[in-house]
Amino acid sequence: MDVSQQATRSWIVEEKHLARSYGSGLVDALATPALVAFCEETARSIPDRELPADQGTVGTSLTIDHVAATPSGMRVQITATLIEIDGRRLRFTFEAIDEVETIARGTHERFVIDKARFDAKLGAKRTAN
Repeated sequence: MDVSQQATRSWIVEEKHLARSYGSGLVDALATPALVAFCEETARSIPDRELPADQGTVGTSLTIDHVAATPSGMRVQITATLIEIDGRRLRFTFEAIDEVETIARGTHERFVIDKARFDAKLGAKRTAN
């Protein structure tokens, strides 16, 4: 995996992505939580191209400036760039645009995990309750 790799993905804003559907607001505009999910998914797709099947990544941190609203039916495009690799920690920047303007920018961190070990820890946590 190399620094500066990019991924771009796009979505059409649907009813299920709106703030009133998420409960994060009462407006018919793209909800910040939906936008966060789009950004995470785009960043995740970069290491997914190269990691072995027994590894994956989990998001651990995300900062976002959601600066413009996007209505239902409009296309949103996210571009994520891998900017740093520090052991298992991967750091990304991202930019989101709709058909008119930039709607968000931010940073995101993910950690490479061993899927079996991660699942075992989750299982142990479930049985601890």
